[in-house]
Amino acid sequence: MGSTRLTRYRKSLAHQVTYALRNPDKVPPYARRAARDAWLRLKYRDHIAYYRAVMASDAARSTEAAVGHNPSRDRWAQIGRMQFDYLVRHGLKPQHRMLEIGCGNLRAGRLFIDYLESGHYYGIDISPDILIAAQDTVVREGLQAKLPHLTLTDDLTFAFLPDASFDVVHAHSVFSHSPPDVIEQCLAHVGRVLAPGGFFDFTFDRTEGREHQVLHEDFYYRTDTLVELAAKHGLSAQFMDDWEKLPHLQSKLRVSAVSEAARTVSP
Repeated sequence: MGSTRLTRYRKSLAHQVTYALRNPDKVPPYARRAARDAWLRLKYRDHIAYYRAVMASDAARSTEAAVGHNPSRDRWAQIGRMQFDYLVRHGLKPQHRMLEIGCGNLRAGRLFIDYLESGHYYGIDISPDILIAAQDTVVREGLQAKLPHLTLTDDLTFAFLPDASFDVVHAHSVFSHSPPDVIEQCLAHVGRVLAPGGFFDFTFDRTEGREHQVLHEDFYYRTDTLVELAAKHGLSAQFMDDWEKLPHLQSKLRVSAVSEAARTVSP
């Protein structure tokens, strides 16, 4: 991952003009996104409600595009397989119970459901439109007997889930669309639902320069910001270097609960 991309400030006029000149075909789609962004921000002050409306708009065009900006079915499947293979290599077992935050239309979830024991997959999403598409994926892939749980949620407090329930929590391309308060809400509560020894993997759009957002949809964070936020809520964070070698533009952190014994050890 090149340092130029990581230090780029995408809100600067210089970057926007240069990008437009190099990618003229992307100017009309961006203009449509900007107009939608302005309208939806007037209608919805709450970010969850705002982004639910974004997802509804995208899903009306293509459920594949709604979970990745790329309408290619092959690319949709490729990204899902990449997530699945990575987690299996890094500790996911069939007997584990898994919570997927922002499960979408089961781009990776269909593979997790098939791999895990029956009833061990729990997917949540803020979009009813995308969850209907997820049900269609379950039918298309013949996964009904695996009894996946697919649930609509309005926040990331996980208040409806019991303590210590999940060995693995996973969020792909969720924090890249989330402002700091939504990320903090998640990190403040995810430790409660993690089983002993469990972990939470999430991707994010990384920058080494100034943190910023593009419209109200895409957010860029420094690694240290998220590591410190996790520590604030009793979670230790590990940067997953080998994820950077895969054909994906986001970065990945793994967080786990810090044991009480570790907390009491003096530095």
